[in-house]
Amino acid sequence: MRQSDRLRDFATSGARTRARQGFLRVVLAGIATAALATGCDMRDAICRSEEYPVKAVGNLHGAACQTKGKEPPPGFVRYPEGKVPKHVDDEWDRYWNTKIVDRNGNIVNQNSGEASTAPPS
Repeated sequence: MRQSDRLRDFATSGARTRARQGFLRVVLAGIATAALATGCDMRDAICRSEEYPVKAVGNLHGAACQTKGKEPPPGFVRYPEGKVPKHVDDEWDRYWNTKIVDRNGNIVNQNSGEASTAPPS
């Protein structure tokens, strides 16, 4: 093989590698764009799609996930409608991590241990 042939083969293989890398970048960017455009949420969900979150009675951070269609297990209550945490560290997750509820779902005054008469806001 002549020197000029070897140089041409080397230059051609480098161009192919650069083209392949460029193509991969375009494909990955397209996948990322499609995921964002279709509403794919990258945040961690509190529960799986077939479950709903429940709040533990009597403590700040206790929570669990319950199968949809079933009542909360003993020691847990449903969150009020419209105030249900959906993702880790969302507005309602942060809110409920500062509240203690009784077995009726009422917010308990953390200093006295008595239920608050005001509904959660």
